[in-house]
Amino acid sequence: MTNSDFLVMAHRGSMGHAPENTLAAFQLGIEQGCNAIELDIHLSKDGELVVIHDDTLNRTTNLTGKVNDLTVQELKQADAGSWFHEQFAGERIPLLEEVIDLVPPHILLNIEIKQSYGGQLESKLLELLKRKNRIHNVVLSSFNLKSLKQLKLAEPEVKIGIIYNVNVVQHREFANLMGVPVYSLHPNFQSIDPEDIQDAVSNGVKVFPYTINEEKDLKLAISHGVSGIITNFPDRLRSIVSGE
Repeated sequence: MTNSDFLVMAHRGSMGHAPENTLAAFQLGIEQGCNAIELDIHLSKDGELVVIHDDTLNRTTNLTGKVNDLTVQELKQADAGSWFHEQFAGERIPLLEEVIDLVPPHILLNIEIKQSYGGQLESKLLELLKRKNRIHNVVLSSFNLKSLKQLKLAEPEVKIGIIYNVNVVQHREFANLMGVPVYSLHPNFQSIDPEDIQDAVSNGVKVFPYTINEEKDLKLAISHGVSGIITNFPDRLRSIVSGE
């Protein structure tokens, strides 16, 4: 594997240095040398895909309320940056379309689906990705395996990734239970053994563990043969991968 093959995946953007899931965090991740960005999506009241981790605004903005109870116009009133640092005051909750417009096509987007919203989110997501011609350079990941299978059956070209937090008996076989091709495994790094990583990768299944931040742990994961790493500090990981 070359350095260009290894994915330095900025977790919710460069969230160690900027407010998570904001355009500022994504832009900083790009500047720090990431070649993939992980983000989370929910559905607004008026059916738009918005980028935020929680299903409420409470933790990461100055407002409260459930994302799905608010329109985009209402969501855009929230300050999504000041909680992190005053220099990010005025950062807004972005639409997924705004992130797609910001992130160059050569940078992979790992879009995590937090909820299905009765099957509404999946159709909206595929519609947007097709309209933006981004079907082929995204990975759609989730803990919700039914949602992933629905997406893969609806659009066979899309890549899906399973997120999980348990050391299953055989990780590659766990993926095979989906009944559709799985592009990648996204395990908690503490929940997968080196031999399982090597078995998956050698059989064509990518492994992107989350969320690894400390230098010693980043180096350990690389030594185990992972395909990339989801990290809050893409600058730190980029330096290790580049041998700086």
